[in-house]
Amino acid sequence: MNTPLAPHEFPRRTLLAVTGLSPQIVTETLYALAVAQTPAFAPTEIHLLTTANGARLARAALLHTDGGQFHTLLKDYPQTGHPAFDESHIHVIAGPDGQSLADIRTLEENAAAADAITALVARLTSDGDNALHVSIAGGRKTMGFYLGYAFSLYARPQDRLSHVLVTAPFESHPEFFYPPRRPRRLAARDGGHIDTADAVVTLADIPVVRLRHGLPVALQRGTASFNDAVAAVQASLAAPFLEIDLASPRVVCSGRPVLMKPQLVAWLAWWAWLRKKQQGESAGFVGWRSVGAETKVFLALYRMVVGADAADYESTAALLADGMEKEFFQQKNSKLERALRDALGPAAAPYLLAQQGKRPHTRRGLTLPIDAIRIAGLPGNLQ
Repeated sequence: MNTPLAPHEFPRRTLLAVTGLSPQIVTETLYALAVAQTPAFAPTEIHLLTTANGARLARAALLHTDGGQFHTLLKDYPQTGHPAFDESHIHVIAGPDGQSLADIRTLEENAAAADAITALVARLTSDGDNALHVSIAGGRKTMGFYLGYAFSLYARPQDRLSHVLVTAPFESHPEFFYPPRRPRRLAARDGGHIDTADAVVTLADIPVVRLRHGLPVALQRGTASFNDAVAAVQASLAAPFLEIDLASPRVVCSGRPVLMKPQLVAWLAWWAWLRKKQQGESAGFVGWRSVGAETKVFLALYRMVVGADAADYESTAALLADGMEKEFFQQKNSKLERALRDALGPAAAPYLLAQQGKRPHTRRGLTLPIDAIRIAGLPGNLQ
């Protein structure tokens, strides 16, 4: 059995931070990770999320060819390696109008920041060879909150969340970026001087509840908004409730819409109808061999979904004229499961068809409580 890699052993190691008017957060965190702690976590790349004003300050203080503190830190402490960090790694948050935000003040700007942060965390955690270290020490409080929340939504076992701690009076000192190898004297606010040899920089590791298992695969791998990711996890934790509207047609699972083709909407409605209308221990469970008159029920539901002028309905009705076909039964069950899993991830479990019995007498059916199913638009003879 292979032992899982420790974060510092991953081939790709990323530091992600948010900053506002204190670009020192980047060098302080890098120093704490790669120099002050054991084992050292030397990032191979650094990403910074900030506003337009924060980006201007970061470029001047960290990356300038004349005294940029990021370059100075690398020279002072070679064990930090040579992490990739240039202007392309500074991500400026765009507002609702697509323009770079100078600051984050309105509700709309906060929403844009949340989406930008969530999308970047989702992207950085999509690579299995990457260990992500996130610092929430900088930026506005809302930025730190969104970054910490996004981390909770997407973090894997190798990822870490921290806050950098700097002893007074060096915390927030405009000239302090990390403890240099050769100590320096800095002017203090009271008119005296302080010695960087007295500075202590440490990381406070922040434990989080990791909720990634509640996200659908599509949200784990693709671009996600903050609200979409939160809704997906809430759906995985909520009590199951299935709503099907045949007229729309629409499927909603615990408040979360699930896109399906019309035939699959009718197919799920058919299983839901069987669950609600049949009685006994095996209520709603059927196998393709035992489907009799229920085939006509599916066709009636499909007719309600597609309306009167659907060519596909006619071909399906002809296919099932002599009863349920095995291939049709198995194919629709497989497609239904795939659609639910793709949309809901682990939250799909209560809505999947369970199995009873052994071959060749296997039966399938929903196990949702009857009062957790609502079907709107049923024809009168099926209510």
